[in-house]
Amino acid sequence: MPPNSLFAVLLRSPWWISFALVGLIALVAFALLPAQYAVVGALGGLPIFVVGCMAAWRQMHAPSPAQALQAAQTMPWRGFADTLAAAWRQGGFEVQQLDGGAADFCLTKSGSTTLASARRWKAATHGVEPLRELRAAMEQRGATAGLYVLAQGSLSDNARLYARDNSITIVQDNALAALLLAKS
Repeated sequence: MPPNSLFAVLLRSPWWISFALVGLIALVAFALLPAQYAVVGALGGLPIFVVGCMAAWRQMHAPSPAQALQAAQTMPWRGFADTLAAAWRQGGFEVQQLDGGAADFCLTKSGSTTLASARRWKAATHGVEPLRELRAAMEQRGATAGLYVLAQGSLSDNARLYARDNSITIVQDNALAALLLAKS
């Protein structure tokens, strides 16, 4: 199915949009067509109704952001790293996993390099020191941006300010859930 066809767009949209479109088709059919043809005209919305049912089924069974974060918190490092790498690849990045050091991933897209640190994703508190190490690795590799991933715990105020001032994006809560769900 072409990605920009009506049915593909409706499958990606909230389920109720398809049902609203079916209602609109039926309303127009009964308003504009003669009485003997109105039902036949309204049946023209049947394929869209089926797509709406498919979208509702998919969305009802899709994991929630809270479930995605909970799953991330229970994964071992290798599973979490593979999940992150797959999500970034899905987003169009070329992903290279790094061994040791402050950065765990090197992400490249359109000539721009981003380093990501995710190994402390389960730590209870996150201070400035891991961010300083990530910043040093960014300078060493010539990266333009950094990502610091955490699935639980909190970032200190000083660490948040340091990240803001040094081109480091904090990926946590909703942003992490969106990243993990995009892989699905």
